[in-house]
Amino acid sequence: MTTILAGHCRRCESCGFDTFPRTDPAVICLVVSGEHCLLGRSRHFVPGMFSTLAGFVEPGESLEQTIAREIKEEVGIQVTATRYRSSQPWPFPQSLMLGLQADAPFTAPVIDPAEIEAARWFHKSELLDPEHRPVRLPNPDSIARFLIEEWLYAN
Repeated sequence: MTTILAGHCRRCESCGFDTFPRTDPAVICLVVSGEHCLLGRSRHFVPGMFSTLAGFVEPGESLEQTIAREIKEEVGIQVTATRYRSSQPWPFPQSLMLGLQADAPFTAPVIDPAEIEAARWFHKSELLDPEHRPVRLPNPDSIARFLIEEWLYAN
């Protein structure tokens, strides 16, 4: 395969067939309420790890609609204001993870066990000291960790 047209097209050198790869967007979101953030745990995570919530954008949805739907589905909480923070290529083929932060009322999460196995609010003071955190956070090079630390260490 040869990349042509400034990366918009890939051409097979043996048959000349052109492919126009697409990028599938996914969102990842840190939900916050004052001095608390909401983190969830997937059954696929390493033991003790909690992270931000995420999901794929469905056709016809805005990023804000996707965040509202995913958070409502996973933890039963309605988010309000959403803010774009950053992006990162995602390890699934042809995906882009779009990182956001959303506000929500401080209400108890009601998890969908088909989506995640646990979720809870964490106060900043619980997460500030790496030696005493009650949970393991995502890897330092992940957008999930960026979203958490950006909020955690903001003035």
